Amino acid sequence: MKRSTRKILTTHVGSLPLMEGGSVEAVVKKQRELGLDLINEGEYTKGGDWLSYVEERFGGFEPRAPAPGSIPLIAQGKDREVFADFYKYAGEKGTLFYAPGEQIKRVRPIWVCTAPVTYTGGASLAKEIEELKRCVPVARAFLTSTAPASLEVYRRNEYYKSEEEFVFAIAEAMRVEYEAIVSSGVVLQIDDAWLVALWDRIGIQIGRAAFRKRSQMRIEALNHALRSVPEDRVRYHLCWGSWHGPHAYDIELKDVVDLMLKVKAQAYLIEGANARHEHEYALWDSVRLPEGKILIPGVVTHSTDVVEHPEVVSQRIRRFAERVGKGNVIAGCDCGFGGRSHPQIAWAKLKALSEGAALASEAVF
Repeated sequence: MKRSTRKILTTHVGSLPLMEGGSVEAVVKKQRELGLDLINEGEYTKGGDWLSYVEERFGGFEPRAPAPGSIPLIAQGKDREVFADFYKYAGEKGTLFYAPGEQIKRVRPIWVCTAPVTYTGGASLAKEIEELKRCVPVARAFLTSTAPASLEVYRRNEYYKSEEEFVFAIAEAMRVEYEAIVSSGVVLQIDDAWLVALWDRIGIQIGRAAFRKRSQMRIEALNHALRSVPEDRVRYHLCWGSWHGPHAYDIELKDVVDLMLKVKAQAYLIEGANARHEHEYALWDSVRLPEGKILIPGVVTHSTDVVEHPEVVSQRIRRFAERVGKGNVIAGCDCGFGGRSHPQIAWAKLKALSEGAALASEAVF
């Protein structure tokens, strides 16, 4: 994985707003113009959706409409109970913030597993990799894929004997995708936005110990899928769901950081710029980043339309650099901007990311 001994490198977490025409060439050019170092295709080759892209790459599932009166998991949770008036208002308005159009699906089908899970997406994945490599040198390129724990959320098991067997089956199928991306020379990013976001939905009810045990099994399944992939070719993106809401009941990073560091990856992308998680930089005073690992904290965020001042970005970067070492920090974003921020604001934030990283580089190198 690319490192630098001369500057703080910059990247983002994958999803970028759709541009007019929606071409990979255009979004790659935009990232270069903004001064980003490690780039991708904006998830354009996935149709802009980090979850539904896999629907055409799995065998063993059939779609079903939700049962009448059922409440989808995304509409449940302590945050929604306590801030019911806000979510009712947002539901009636039809959006929490920026109207994303079709880039984020508001209603997803429930996929029911009725046969062995298989991976059938070889052709579409090959096209995705080809598109990226055509526009980006592999030394700078990353491609996103999704963790088994996050894919599981919109799927129900009617075939396997246990929950664990089902999760490992998804992992074994996704192993094909993970290995193909890495074999192409491109860095693999695993997106796992649901693992800890489920604390708000089920973790509070079952308790911290049970939730950690639940999360541990899913990390083991991910590592099982990554067993043949070199650690230094993997970035792991952990976030808290990133919807535009209070997030008052997010589990804290200190309660899961040891689990995150067990993922077979060299780099870890975490939230570090929004008002709910910015304070967690101090965690690294007491938690040691393992030798050879890289931290990619969010230093700009999709959670507000306020464009960060480059000096604020620089300060955030330097706080992490002081704690884990300047050579072990890459400046990133809290989550994807696609469908969450107006394109003009997203590009301005990424420009602030580059400018802030330049200021931090002057200060620490």
